[in-house]
Amino acid sequence: MLYVLIGLLSILLGGIIGFVIRFIIAKNRLNSAENRAEIILKEAKLEAESQKKELLLDAKTFLIQERNNFEKETKERRIELQRLEKRLIQKEEQFERRFNDVEKREKLVVDREKEYNEKVNDITKLQSKWQSEIERISGLTSEQAKGILIKGIEEEARKDALVLINKIEEEANRNANRKAKEIIVTTIQRIASEATSDATTTTVSLPNDEMKGRIIGREGRNIRTLETLIGVDIIIDDTPEAVVISSFDPVRREIAKIALNRLITDGRIHPTRIEEVINKVMAEVNEMIYDEGEKAVLNLGIPGISTEGIINIGRLYFRTSYGQNVLHHSIEVAKIAGTLAAELGCDVALAKRGGLLHDIGKGSQSDGDSSHTEAGYDIAKKMGESEKVLNSILSHHGDVEPNCLESILVQAADAISASRPGARRESLDSYIKRLEALEKIAESYEGVEKAFAIQAGREIRVILNNATTTDDKAEGLARDIAKRIEGELKYPGKIKVTVIREARFIEYAR
Repeated sequence: MLYVLIGLLSILLGGIIGFVIRFIIAKNRLNSAENRAEIILKEAKLEAESQKKELLLDAKTFLIQERNNFEKETKERRIELQRLEKRLIQKEEQFERRFNDVEKREKLVVDREKEYNEKVNDITKLQSKWQSEIERISGLTSEQAKGILIKGIEEEARKDALVLINKIEEEANRNANRKAKEIIVTTIQRIASEATSDATTTTVSLPNDEMKGRIIGREGRNIRTLETLIGVDIIIDDTPEAVVISSFDPVRREIAKIALNRLITDGRIHPTRIEEVINKVMAEVNEMIYDEGEKAVLNLGIPGISTEGIINIGRLYFRTSYGQNVLHHSIEVAKIAGTLAAELGCDVALAKRGGLLHDIGKGSQSDGDSSHTEAGYDIAKKMGESEKVLNSILSHHGDVEPNCLESILVQAADAISASRPGARRESLDSYIKRLEALEKIAESYEGVEKAFAIQAGREIRVILNNATTTDDKAEGLARDIAKRIEGELKYPGKIKVTVIREARFIEYAR
C-alpha cells in the first residue's frame, strides 16, 4: 500500500514538474515570438516608410513633369494663337485693301458706263442722221436696203458653202477610202491564217472488199447496229475498198468514221463490240469538242464563256461552210475584228467576243426551222451575253441593223475571212451555174452584145452595142445589173460589174 501511495505521489509530482517545465518552455517561446513579431513590425514600418518616401518622390517627380509638359503645351498654344492672330490681322488688312480696290473699280466702272452711254447716244444720233441722208440719196428705205444686202450675202454664202462642202466631201471620201484600205490591209497582213480549207470526210477506206461482208454482218445485224446507235446511213456499194457514211450531222459522221476504223483495225465486228466501241468514241468526241472550244476561248483570251457555250463553240470544229472550217473561221473573224477595233480605238474585247460567237448557231443541235443567226442569238442569250454581242450575231449577215461599231467590225471581219483567196471553195457544178447565171443576167438587157464572167466569177464584163446605146444608158445599166445580181444570186465577197461601150472604125486597104 505504501508503495502504491509512493508511486502515485511520484506520478503526481512528475506531472506537476512536467507541467511547470512545459509552461516555462511555452512562455519562452511566446516571448521569442513576441520579440520576432516586434522585429518584423519594425522592419515593416521601416519598409513602409521607405516605400512612402519613394512614392512621394515619384509623385513629386510626376507632378513636376506634368507641370513642365503643361507649361510647354501652354506655351506652344500661346505661340500658335499669336501666329493665328497675326494671320487674321494680315487677312483683315488684305480684305480692307481689296475692299478699297473694289470700291475704286466700281466707281471707275460707273464712270466708264456713263461715258459709254454718252458715246452710244452720240453714235445713235449720227446713225439716224446718216440713215436719213442715205435714204434720201438712194431713194430706198432702210428695210429695203437691208433686204437687198442680206439677199446678196446669202447667195454668196450659199455658193461658198456649196464649194466648201464639195471640197470637204471629196477630201473626206478620199481620206476615208485611203484610211479604210490602210486599216484593212494592215489587219489582213497581221492575220497569218492558212489558205487551205478543211473538208468533212465521209468515206472510210477498207483493207479489202471482204471487210464489207463483215461490216454488214449476218442478216445485216452489224450495219443495223451501227446505223441505229450512231444515227447515220452507211452505204456499201460497188465502190472498191470503200464505205460511204451519209448524215447531215458532221459530228455523227466523225463518230461513225472513227468507230468503223477502230472496228476494222481490231477485226472483232459484232453488235456487242460495236456498241462498246461507239460508246468510247462518243465520249472521246465529246471531250474533243469541249477541248477545241476551250482552246479557242483560251487562245483568244475571252473570259466568262459558260460550259454550254464552250461546247457549242467546240462543235463548230466539225462544221464546214463552202469547205471552210467554221471554228477556224470564227477564230479568224475574232482576231480580225479585234485588230480592226484596236486600229479604230473601239472595244477590242467586245469585238473579239462578237467575232468568236457570230456563227455559234451553226453548232446548235436543234432541228428547228430558224436560221443559224437566230439559233446563235438564242444560245448567246441563254449564256447571258450582252446586247451588243447579241446584235453582232444577228447583224453579221445584215438581218438587223448594227447598233454599235463593234457589230459593224464583226460584219467586216466575217466578209474578209470568207472572201480571202483560198478560204472557201464550192463544187464545180455550183461554180459553173453561178457563172452562167451572171452572164445570163447581163445578157438579158437590151443593147448587150456579149457578157463574160471572169476572175473566177468576181467580175462580169458587159460589152454594149455602140449604135443602140449611149454613155448615160451604160452607166444606168451597170447599176441595174449590180442590183439584180445582189437580189437574185448568193455569193461570197463582192462582184465587180464593168460595162464597156466603145466605137471602133475598121477599114481595109486593098
